[in-house]
Amino acid sequence: MKERYNEYIEKFKQTASDDVQQKMKNAIEDLQNSNGGEGIRKGNKAPDFSLPDPNGNQVNLSNQLNVGPVILTFYRGGWCPYCNMELREYQQVLNEIHEAGGELIAISPQTPDHSLSTSDKNALQYHVLSDAGNKIARKYNLVYPLPDYLIDIYKDKGLNVDQHNGDETWELPVSATYVIDKDGTIIYEYTKADYKDRAEPSDVLEVLKQAT
Repeated sequence: MKERYNEYIEKFKQTASDDVQQKMKNAIEDLQNSNGGEGIRKGNKAPDFSLPDPNGNQVNLSNQLNVGPVILTFYRGGWCPYCNMELREYQQVLNEIHEAGGELIAISPQTPDHSLSTSDKNALQYHVLSDAGNKIARKYNLVYPLPDYLIDIYKDKGLNVDQHNGDETWELPVSATYVIDKDGTIIYEYTKADYKDRAEPSDVLEVLKQAT
C-alpha cells in the first residue's frame, strides 16, 4: 500500500502549487503539535458503539466482539484518495480476516448515502458505518477541526467535506486503526496525524491472527 501512496504523493507534488503543498504540510505539523486526535492507546478498553450502515442497519461493536476480534479503522471520507486506497487494501484481505475469525469495521463521519457511495465505488463487502457528528470518533479521541486555510484549499478542489458529513463543522477523525480483542481490549493501535501514514493491512491482519 505504501508504494501506491508514494506514487500518488509524487503525482500530487507535480500538480499542486508550492503554496498548497506548504499549507497542507503546515496543517499536519500543527495537528502533530496539538493535543488533538491522539487516539486511545493499546491496553485500554475500546468504547462500545452502535452505528448505522448504508442500509440503516445498526452494527454494534460488542455484538461483533461476541463472535471474534475486530479490526476497527477510522477514515476521513470517500473524497480522500488515501482512504479509498486503504479501504480497497482491506477488501483484498477480507477473506483472511474472516478465516481468522475476525471482522472488519470502517467508520467515517459521512452520511449513510455517502458511505454507500464509498462502499459501492470500492466494492467493499464489510461494515462501512456512518458516525454522524463524529460522536464515536470523539470517544476514541480522534477528532480535530480543519484549519480555515485548509478548508479554503479543499473548497477550491471541490472537496466539500461539509456536504459529505451533513454538517458545517469541518471536523474529521484522525486516520486510525485498532485491533480489538474479544474482551474489548485494544491490542494494536496505529494513529497518525499525517493522513498519508496508514497501517499496512497485512500487518494488521497478522495481529488479528495472534488474537485468535
